[in-house]
Amino acid sequence: MSERSPAPGGLGLVETLVNTLDLETGADSLDTGEGRARLGLTQDDVPAARELRESLRATLLAHAGHPPHRAVTPLGELLAAAPLVVAVDPADGSAALAPAGEGSLTACVAAAVAQALVAGTWSRFKACEAADCHWAYYDRSPAGRGRWCSMQVCGARAKMRRYRAKES
Repeated sequence: MSERSPAPGGLGLVETLVNTLDLETGADSLDTGEGRARLGLTQDDVPAARELRESLRATLLAHAGHPPHRAVTPLGELLAAAPLVVAVDPADGSAALAPAGEGSLTACVAAAVAQALVAGTWSRFKACEAADCHWAYYDRSPAGRGRWCSMQVCGARAKMRRYRAKES
């Protein structure tokens, strides 16, 4: 739904995962082979991916100052099981957390969250406040107070609802 630029770094993967479900229509791209392939998932991986997606959505809503959309497994519990290693580049000595081995989706998300924490970008990664949206987006506003994934869609709808409520 968003016309925003993709989230920076590894948060692009997280954004892709969270935005696999369109709350307005109920369409879930994890139901399709193409949607699963974008994330390297099999049909058997879908229940865990959905649990991770909704836990991420609740966390992103918290970043935006909103309560969880529903009861979910806390993100920390899901990421605690992610196998990560410290990868050190022999050329320049830089280090980063990386998924161990092939890297499950959970491990890739855990590495992306860790990288975003170090880069200072994690807290600007939010979910749209519109109850029929909750799309993930990266808040690039100067003050970090963005509320909607799209000012033209969700923001305009919210402002129109407020205007109509005042008029009645």
